[in-house]
Amino acid sequence: MRETPGRPRPLRRVLVAVFSTLGLAAAAATAATLPANASAPTPPSGWSQVFLDDFNGSAGTGVNTANWQYDTGTSYPGGAANWGTGEVETMTSSTSNVALDGNGNLLITPRRDASGNWTSGRIETNRTDFQPPAGGKLRVESRIQMPNVTGAAAKGYWPAFWMLGAPYRGNYQNWPGVGELDIMENVQGLNTEWATMHCGTNPGGPCNETSGIGGNTPCTGTTCQAGFHTYAMEWDKSTSTEEIRFYLDGVNFHTVRANQVDATTWANATNHGYFVILNVAMGGGFPAAFGGGPDSGTEPGHPMVVDYVQVLQSSGSGTTPPPTGNRDAYAAIQAESYDSQSGTITESTTDTGGGQNIGALANGDWAVYKGVNFGSSAAHQFYGRVSSGAAGGVSGLVEVRLDSRTSTPIGSFALANTGGWQSWRTVPANIGAVTGTHDVYLTFTSGQPADFVNVNWFDFGH
Repeated sequence: MRETPGRPRPLRRVLVAVFSTLGLAAAAATAATLPANASAPTPPSGWSQVFLDDFNGSAGTGVNTANWQYDTGTSYPGGAANWGTGEVETMTSSTSNVALDGNGNLLITPRRDASGNWTSGRIETNRTDFQPPAGGKLRVESRIQMPNVTGAAAKGYWPAFWMLGAPYRGNYQNWPGVGELDIMENVQGLNTEWATMHCGTNPGGPCNETSGIGGNTPCTGTTCQAGFHTYAMEWDKSTSTEEIRFYLDGVNFHTVRANQVDATTWANATNHGYFVILNVAMGGGFPAAFGGGPDSGTEPGHPMVVDYVQVLQSSGSGTTPPPTGNRDAYAAIQAESYDSQSGTITESTTDTGGGQNIGALANGDWAVYKGVNFGSSAAHQFYGRVSSGAAGGVSGLVEVRLDSRTSTPIGSFALANTGGWQSWRTVPANIGAVTGTHDVYLTFTSGQPADFVNVNWFDFGH
């Protein structure tokens, strides 16, 4: 939920520039099946609860102001107009926009008056000291149902659950250097969650602002709009390289590591506490990347429903998330199910069976799929379901690497235009013999900067 207007990346398609623990993951993975007024899960061994709001209270009452403060108007005092994002609503403290439902949930509801003016709600924790202890971990999570509206009626909707570095409060001019952690963002009623870290300088800089370092994933089981899901961030100082991991229903789909940027940039973004924000914006840079809005067809009155917000700390001995592994090398691995990526987008595919593909793949882009099990009988073949609408003379390699993005490829194939960006073919490649379990990296190398390939799925053969 960046504090400066968005800037689309100049690719053939708009690239969105936006802005959990055996016990912990198990609790999150089942959260979507719990009732709407479920209590926050009990912290597992090794973790302590440092903040909780279960949003229990009478229907139609406001939030507990011992925990939260309201952001009102169209900016912070002295801060960028329209909250720095170009959104069009006025934030209020009215229970019309921010209220408990009497069933253990918080509702943040955008409204439109007879003159077409939008109001909504934005709250942030009074506390600004959420950070891991030295050598430990911090986990921030919430169980949320996004506004249950899709299609044209959802144009302009932008719900978010996110955090800003403490030095931002009262300054409002030092973004993105002080850090921003977007745990959940969504636009236009799409069945997709985006998670992003913002840092460094703007525009550009080591964190690619205003895009930030981001990833996205679809909600499964029920869509993000049709049911509750658990969105979480773990900031881990117990690892040799500090990590910030993002989770959907207990599955780690995006990770940012300290060694991805220079030491000063990382320190400036992480050497302080953070505060938590919940809001539903209307319009702005992110929705604009997906068709804009709100407009006359946008339906007001669809709330983001928040079951709880919980913050946990661990001294470092708390149970860490299990690997995402147990992927079968010999069954199709959907390209959009990556654990982390750089430079990709996710989009709907017209290939048989529908689903999604990753696209806008150009030189230097990559995606990683953790814990791919090849078994004891060696794989010798790689198959990629790919397409390309690249211009004449534009081509590149799809490479397979094991356990490191910079390891020597075990195999690759070249691809040029296949007849269109949704004109799919399955391309085989020989690979060096592989057994056991590995993290599989797909890397994309080309002699030109242009996009040259989309990937729908891949698998391996003997």
